[in-house]
Amino acid sequence: MQFELLRTDPAGHARAGVLHTDHGPIPTPVFMPVGTLGAVKAVHPRELRQDLDAPIMLSNTYHLYLRPGTEVLEHAGGLHRFNGWDRPILTDSGGFQVHSLSDIRKITEEGVRFQSHIDGSRHLFTPESVMDLQRSIGADICMAFDECTPWPCDLKYATDSMHRTHRWLARCIARFSSTEPKYGYEQVLFPIVQGSTFPELRKQSAEHVAQQGAPGNAIGGLSVGEPEEEMYAMAELCCGILPADRPRYLMGVGTPWNLLENMARGVDLFDCVMPTRNGRNGMLFTHQGVLQIKNRQWADHHGALDPDGHSWVDTAYSRAFVRHLFASNEMLGQQIASLHNLGFYIALMREARQRILDGSFTPWKNALLPALKQRL
Repeated sequence: MQFELLRTDPAGHARAGVLHTDHGPIPTPVFMPVGTLGAVKAVHPRELRQDLDAPIMLSNTYHLYLRPGTEVLEHAGGLHRFNGWDRPILTDSGGFQVHSLSDIRKITEEGVRFQSHIDGSRHLFTPESVMDLQRSIGADICMAFDECTPWPCDLKYATDSMHRTHRWLARCIARFSSTEPKYGYEQVLFPIVQGSTFPELRKQSAEHVAQQGAPGNAIGGLSVGEPEEEMYAMAELCCGILPADRPRYLMGVGTPWNLLENMARGVDLFDCVMPTRNGRNGMLFTHQGVLQIKNRQWADHHGALDPDGHSWVDTAYSRAFVRHLFASNEMLGQQIASLHNLGFYIALMREARQRILDGSFTPWKNALLPALKQRL
């Protein structure tokens, strides 16, 4: 797996590149649709591939481990064959999911003991077992097992957690290096920077991660409730330390303006459930602002859902019709909104990439940000 850096924005740190994998190239910057269980909620894989042309999907180790289980995935020949997705897949190690189960999990040096959110059964994740699980899932990009610290947390907790994440990383690397891919294509491991919102910890963690020489690196533990400016500051600090010739992945972020601001600080890969989750609740992102399709003002609006037309649904349906679907609790409304939002995110990444390549990213971003934040 190789990262080809094509250009850096002359007025900042935004980067355009290509991450080459055995399942195809990933143009960066890129937004990865979240297919937690191997499928993006309310979006057909054919639409994801043919209509939106998403270059990569993200899935989750914790959820796939519980359902359908790695035995089923191995019998299928890995997740790519199981779900029919022939492009790259990145798997989150489950660290964030375990973090979110704070009332039914216990963190020790060995790993994390937790209860299933499905049936209450008890399980243990260790750095070694999580590496084995991701080998079985067959992700192109596997994430190290880390502890995602909550926000806010005190300095001692964040320090202890960061050091534990570093010790777990050494175990992840040792296990990953001692095993082979199961399905005939390359798999790589990305370490994760932690340290909450403490600059001294983020610096220390980023330096530690940079020393590992991994094919790519991730920034975790952000977008967990901290103010946006703190997120941006921590991302900028980390990007200033992580190797420039490797892709940088900011985990779980975020709004369209979050993506652009972090991109300007040197981030290459993003993921978030926001476009699909918010879409299912009637929130649509557009170049003119955030549209609440359930609002009464759209009940008799028969123009295009989004005149900019990033997906086929944008010009095929009116705002009045989509509002009617939500008001009637028709599932099609959630599908249309999810497809629209993913189309918007992916098109925004493509436009940003082209702006980086032609040298106009910074003025374009600065002009666009106020409109993106408008409430319609």
